[in-house]
Amino acid sequence: MILQAIRTHAAQTPAKPALEGTDAQLSYHALVAEIDRLSADLVALTPQATVALALDNGPAWVVLDLALLSAGWTNVPVPAFFSASQKQHAIADAGVSFVLTEAPEYWQQWYADSVQLASWQVAGQTIQLIQLNSHHRATDVQKITYTSGTTGAPKGVCLTTHAMWQVANSIATWIVPNDADRHFCVLPLATLLENVAGVYASLISGATVVVYPSQMVGFSGSQFDIQRLYQGLQSSEATTAILIPELLRALVACLDAGQGALPHLRFVAVGGAKVSPGLITQAHALGLPVYEGYGLSECASVVTLNTPQSHKPGSIGKPLPHVQLRVDHTGELWVKGALYEGYTQGAADIAAPVLDAQGFLATGDLAYQDADGDWYLSGRKKNMFITSFGRNVSPEWVESTLVHEAGLSQACVFGEARPFNVAIVVPQPQVSVEQVAQAIAKVNLHLPDYAQVGDVVFTQQPFSPHNGQLTANGRLKREVIAEAYASEIHAIYEGIS
Repeated sequence: MILQAIRTHAAQTPAKPALEGTDAQLSYHALVAEIDRLSADLVALTPQATVALALDNGPAWVVLDLALLSAGWTNVPVPAFFSASQKQHAIADAGVSFVLTEAPEYWQQWYADSVQLASWQVAGQTIQLIQLNSHHRATDVQKITYTSGTTGAPKGVCLTTHAMWQVANSIATWIVPNDADRHFCVLPLATLLENVAGVYASLISGATVVVYPSQMVGFSGSQFDIQRLYQGLQSSEATTAILIPELLRALVACLDAGQGALPHLRFVAVGGAKVSPGLITQAHALGLPVYEGYGLSECASVVTLNTPQSHKPGSIGKPLPHVQLRVDHTGELWVKGALYEGYTQGAADIAAPVLDAQGFLATGDLAYQDADGDWYLSGRKKNMFITSFGRNVSPEWVESTLVHEAGLSQACVFGEARPFNVAIVVPQPQVSVEQVAQAIAKVNLHLPDYAQVGDVVFTQQPFSPHNGQLTANGRLKREVIAEAYASEIHAIYEGIS
């Protein structure tokens, strides 16, 4: 399916650029030749195995991902932003026997008995295949993607090629990428959103995928350089891209400060966490064609999406063609279509997903649908808290309002069994404490009394994946944040007792 579509483009337009990096460019013909060469070498080693793909963004990552798909091996993409313990957990949990990497010494420090089994030149990079053990786990899934989630160890989500194809094909049907499109990879390729909705949807449509090392896009440790992202979008003449809300917010601020427009962009998807309607509206006013979507790793990434033909700021759009949605009596959203095979259960099994009698999966998200068929998120079921006055509060709603209206970059709201809510906040640059206080007071005028913010704690540093307070997709890790600021929160409530 995915590979067949790529082969079709290679036959019809062999010279068309498929992948562009900083040091290498591969036509569709060259891409297929590399896929065939590498997959044959892999199968010659062993017919089936589970391998960790541990590379920075670049054409080589895409080539190897597709070669593993062709070889029938199970691919376990390892995000660079994972901690050492998270990486080792994924290796053990998925039953990985090989690692594909450009930095073998990094892995050999943990696996002293590992052996360098093979080496290839792939899209200008030297790639090593390291054998960690000889226990070649065979599975019926083609990808195990690890999501850091909000708590605990990463969970291995097991996906088939068919599920990933369904999503990529639905996106291609709606967005209609073509051979003139240039998709610019912003997010780590190890994240399913970029891998499936970005790379696969573009390649099956005959578009060009532009993929630079993460540092050239702006990622550097715990910091992000928005100027590099802007320059990458501009110099690559990108027509499509995928962002998470924090990156969109930074790009909007960049354009608002006077940077020139990005005229080649025609579609920018944003997802991974809730986006305020005001930010979407501001982006469009600055010429950024931004459209919010919603997805789950358990559904092979995207579930719903706004498009130029059907766009409502504040909504998550309509379900993709292969998706069915419904809500239960509690308001929880249930989904059917391109579902995962289950979670990894140790190195030898997959735990089947828990579905209802009709084959729907509970998402844990609270949602509702309007008369036009557009869907809206109102928060996470598990995040909703009840104040000491018995009022239910969805913190995402309050946080989204604060971030858009109160000069804040980030906010996390708490108030379980308390008489008022406390917000842990990260102000935008050059915004004073007094200005934040005034803005929050103004926001409170438009919130019901039970949702208003009664006090504020200013953070020592922004929430980020590197300090463990954000997931890779930009979702708040509430328990970690609560623990980090427990003494400040306690002091506020202690003062009223």
